[in-house]
Amino acid sequence: MLLTHGASDAALPPVALTVGNFDGIHCGHRAMLQRLVSEASKRTLVSCVLTFEPHPLEFFERMRQQAGESVQRPAPTRLSSLREKLELLAAHQVGRIHIQRFAKPFAALEPETFVEQVLAKRLKARWILIGEDFRFGAKRAGDVPLLKNLGRRYGYEVETLPAVAQAGTRVSSSAVRAALAAGDLASAEALLGRRYSISGRVVHGRKLGRELGFATANVQLKHNRPPLTGIYAVRVHGIGETARAAVASLGVRPTITASGRAVLEVHLFDFSGDLYDAHLRVEFLHKIRDEEKYSDLETLKAQIVRDCEAAKSFLLESRDA
Repeated sequence: MLLTHGASDAALPPVALTVGNFDGIHCGHRAMLQRLVSEASKRTLVSCVLTFEPHPLEFFERMRQQAGESVQRPAPTRLSSLREKLELLAAHQVGRIHIQRFAKPFAALEPETFVEQVLAKRLKARWILIGEDFRFGAKRAGDVPLLKNLGRRYGYEVETLPAVAQAGTRVSSSAVRAALAAGDLASAEALLGRRYSISGRVVHGRKLGRELGFATANVQLKHNRPPLTGIYAVRVHGIGETARAAVASLGVRPTITASGRAVLEVHLFDFSGDLYDAHLRVEFLHKIRDEEKYSDLETLKAQIVRDCEAAKSFLLESRDA
């Protein structure tokens, strides 16, 4: 897979292209990627995904904050970090990913200019696959009819892909976020086509878990607003060849600190060793409870014991099922 950024001068071949944020890579995204890769092969083109960093809504939220304006609707929580998104896209055999920095100059591009400068000249798109509600350019002024009309000028074809639905509900990143926020991991798994997971490097923490008798791996979060919180039974990938059973706490740790910063801590069962700097993937299987604030550390420790037992019980039952 080739990864490109910005205005690359490399003499790269024409592409079959799709455009979007692709947050989480759910079943709707998967259908689009499968269609893209198939058509690219048929047309002897390179399959290419154009995606953005940061998420456009994060950019506009930051602009409003800097201008001193109130933010009525915060940007959505991210389902995946940039690294996770790239790994998921690569797993779908995409030939090239082009990351467009979403900043003021790009956000101000008129729809026609976006098509000419980015799609036609920079990426050399010959076939473009988009959703039926696709919008582009400054103030989202461009739509599907305009994109098709400009294709006659710039030499590309456009195909729209209908939205994917499950049980009458449109599959979307918003639907995945809602399921995760509600602790409904089964619905999230159905929408994603896989169990939800978070990946990150193990970093040094306060080492309080070790003092309490439950050593934890502190998995670095790239964003401070994870789409789910609470205590979970999990499996951890990245330690040897097989996944390891564990219990995870994801939240702001109200008993420990008032910082409000989200932390992902994982206690692995029957494991001892140094995991610092290891890159782990934590797969969420079952929600045990919501995060709570306790009166003292002894009460917290007693609850951790119960959480470990609940996680072990679930993992044992799911293995035997």
